[in-house]
Parts: sequence; structure tokens; C-alpha cells
Amino acid sequence: MPREIDLTALLAELGPAFAARAAESDASDAFVAENYQALRRARVFSAQIPLEIGGGGAGHGEMCAFLRDLAQHCPSTALALSMHQHLVAAAVANDRAGRPGRKLLEKVATEEVILVSTGANDWLESNGKAERVEGGYRITAVKPFASGSPAGDLLITSAAYDDPLEGPQVLHFPLPLKSDGVSFLDDWHTFAMRATGSQTVKLDGVFVAEGAIALRRPRGPFHPAFAVILTVALPLVLSTYLGVAQAAAAIARERARQRPDDPVLPVLVGEMENLLATAEIAVEDMIRLANGFDFTPSVELASKVLVRKTIAAKAVIATAEKALEVAGGAGLFRKLGLERLLRDAHGAQFHPLPEKRQQLFTGRIAMGLDPVSGQAAEQNRRAA
Repeated sequence: MPREIDLTALLAELGPAFAARAAESDASDAFVAENYQALRRARVFSAQIPLEIGGGGAGHGEMCAFLRDLAQHCPSTALALSMHQHLVAAAVANDRAGRPGRKLLEKVATEEVILVSTGANDWLESNGKAERVEGGYRITAVKPFASGSPAGDLLITSAAYDDPLEGPQVLHFPLPLKSDGVSFLDDWHTFAMRATGSQTVKLDGVFVAEGAIALRRPRGPFHPAFAVILTVALPLVLSTYLGVAQAAAAIARERARQRPDDPVLPVLVGEMENLLATAEIAVEDMIRLANGFDFTPSVELASKVLVRKTIAAKAVIATAEKALEVAGGAGLFRKLGLERLLRDAHGAQFHPLPEKRQQLFTGRIAMGLDPVSGQAAEQNRRAA
């Protein structure tokens, strides 16, 4: 039986070295490969998997805390890791509820497999094209934002398929990244989170066997699988950004303490603390809603999580911006580290769902409508 992983002790061991490399990785757009190797040796990629399946037995809340604190050492490492961990979390939630997920968990636990997601950009429509061939499908697609892909083993992705009988569908499947027809575009040269390796993955006629299809759903409508994914994924991702905000605030506090006689600074610091508290409260409540994987997935629950994601993302960005105001002109110098954190904080707004799309989603639900189509929600439930 594997031993329960001690994430707190592990962070104390690995964090300082990660922090020492963070600025250089950011400046050179270099993927945090050395950090990923260390995390793999420490079996962090299987940390959330229950002990009885061979994992480290860490809870969902524990992993959120780990990502939050890891982000204070290296935001890119934490964000890339959160993309893997949210896939594991969804599989754990599904397995606990008797839905498919155990096979993936066993593979990760046995081989410390690194998962790469494209789901955030795919959302409900997905992209690309699946063509029916003997024994399966040929997939052609371009998948951006594949965080961690330079070190990844298994792509968890999807593709659009025009079923001649059932109409537009989306096929979900795992795909080994060493498969024939998979290539990497090395195009992750960005404003923020520069070291996550979130390059575009190109699939050129890649074969996926029929038996590998994990989920087939109608293209476009909201599917219950997303109620699971959003509920467990967003607390993990936003915990990373909360760590970024906390790190920015810590730098600003230290700068402010060097100017105790400035009559305006206490007000600015107070504003910053309020913004940071808003982010902390929103993220903590997202974790509460996920309830250690003990929840009933629903569109209403997904909406609650998305509302808190918007609140948290806005507060994270505002905290980092206020931290720069507190620090003053010194905050513009790279050596202080604040400008990098400010850039990284801005990534929070782009994870599903961006603010206006979240408000549309939530508003439709509040009005008794389907979150996507605008049809009456009850009518869609009866049709299902």
C-alpha cells in the first residue's frame, strides 16, 4: 500500500529551488522541465489518487492548498500542474460516484503519467474533425493551450464528429502524445505564464480506436460531464492564481513597511488587503462547493462555481495591480518580481468561463433557461 504523500513537507523541500529558477524560465519562455522532473520523482502527479488505487491519498482541498503555495514559488509550475490535477480530480469524482474514471486513475498511479488537457479551449463545441474509418476514427485538429505538453504523456482531448444518424457530436478520448501524427508547434511565447509549455498541439490524421472513445455527446449543448469538471477544476486553477496574488501582496507589504511615514500608503495597503481577502473568500468557497469530491453535479452547482471563479479572477488581478501601486515605481523593476506576478495574474480571466460568458451562463440559469441554447431548462431535461 502506498504511503500518504506529505505535500507540505514536499513544498518546503522543492519550493526554494523552483523559486530560484522562476525568473529565468519566465525571461526565456522555457518550460519548467526540471521542476516537472522533480514533481514526478516525488509522485505529485498521482498525489490526488486514493491510496487504495495506488496514489498519494491527498484530498482535493490539500491539492488546492499545495498549488496556491507552489504558485508563490513558481506560478508557471503551479498552473501547468493544475491542468494535470484537474483531470485527475474529475476522474476521482467520477470513480467515487460509480462513473468511468478508474482506468485512468490506475494508469496515472502505476506509471506517474502526466496528463495534458485541451478542454478549456474546446468547451462545448470542440474543434477539428473526426473521420470514421475501419476500427475507429482519424482525427485532424489543432489544439492550443496544451499546458505541460513538453513533458506530457497523454493528451485528454476531443474532436467534432458529424454522425450520419445522430447529427453533430463530440468525441472525447485520451491520446498518447507520442502517437503518429502528433506534433508540437512551439508557439507559447506570451505575455503571462510564460513557462507553462502551453503550446499548440497539432493532430494530423491521428488514429483513435473505437474502444478508446471515453464519451460521445451532442455538440453544443451543456453536458453533465462539464458539471463535474467545472466543480473540481476551477478551485484548483484559481488556487494557483490566488497564490500569485498573495505573493504580489507580500512584496507590496514589504515595500510599504520601508515608507512608514507616507500618509497615503496605509489606505492603498488597506485596499489591497480587501481585494486579496475577496479572492481568498471566493476560492475558499469554491473548494467548499467541491466538498472533497462529495457533491451531486448539476448545472446549478456549476453556475455557482463559475460565479465564484469570476469574482476570484477579478480580485486576483485587482490585488496584483494594487500591489504595484503600493510598491510604486520600484515595482516596474524585474528584479523585484512584482511585474512578473502582475502579468501572470492576468491569465486568470481567460479560464472558463470569461466574465461575460459566465454572466450569460448564470443569467440564463437564473431565468429558468438552458445555460447555452436559451430554451426552457425543464423542457430540455424532459427531452433528455
